[in-house]
Amino acid sequence: MYKITKKQSLNNDVDILHIEAPLVALNAEPGHFVILRVEEDGERVPMTIAGTEGDDVVIIVQKLGYTTQLLGEKAVGDSIVDFVGPLGKAAHIHDVAHVVGVAGGVGAAPLLPQLKAYKEKGAKVEVVIGGRTKDFVILREQYEAFCDAVHITTDDGSLGLKGLVTDQLKVLLEDQPAIEHVVAIGPVIMMKYVTLMAKAYDKTVDVSLNPIMIDGTGMCGNCRVSIGGETRFACIDGPDFPGDDVDFDELMARQAYYEKEEHACHMRLKKK
Repeated sequence: MYKITKKQSLNNDVDILHIEAPLVALNAEPGHFVILRVEEDGERVPMTIAGTEGDDVVIIVQKLGYTTQLLGEKAVGDSIVDFVGPLGKAAHIHDVAHVVGVAGGVGAAPLLPQLKAYKEKGAKVEVVIGGRTKDFVILREQYEAFCDAVHITTDDGSLGLKGLVTDQLKVLLEDQPAIEHVVAIGPVIMMKYVTLMAKAYDKTVDVSLNPIMIDGTGMCGNCRVSIGGETRFACIDGPDFPGDDVDFDELMARQAYYEKEEHACHMRLKKK
């Protein structure tokens, strides 16, 4: 059993959880993820590691699906059944002088340790954080603690630039030709258009993919993605890949496979 030692609500939909898992915390690197189960008969859900604190692993939970809503009902002192990791390959931190991170929604969580690693390596680091409204812009203070510049966008203009993260990214790429690399983490459609924009300005870009996973060890094949025309497994070959190589349209189609089953789980939760 793995105990929840801290919990903080960032908004109605998103919580920060600290899970006591000493071995996972000891070995975690930027880009790694875990697979957890809330209950004995529950589904396996992948969560990117947002950081570590002593023996605790920090994850950010967006309460959208059945399991994440169950996890959101847990309180400090409660435990979950499984917490397996670190899984995947650690993100490759490139030798660049100037990097821009682009975070959509809860993508700000897995992006955080990667940008910290770039800063520790001596790069100039900027970040663009996007949200539907100001309430959905998360981890701003944590980024301000080490980034050279933090840029905010919201769909409704309630904070920062009114518009999409790509609107702000375009401004940065036009004004600062010294930018060498972009790291984008968030909704698949967002990562697709960030990749297209970075390519238009001749910048390299990495993205973090979140296909449906089951075992997290490459055995089930459910997380297969097309990278550079070849099949890869996000759980063991990723989750981070060069954005130029990703077949985003295929990934978006595959993510819709279990919409009916997810709806059934939602209905089951409402009846409890």
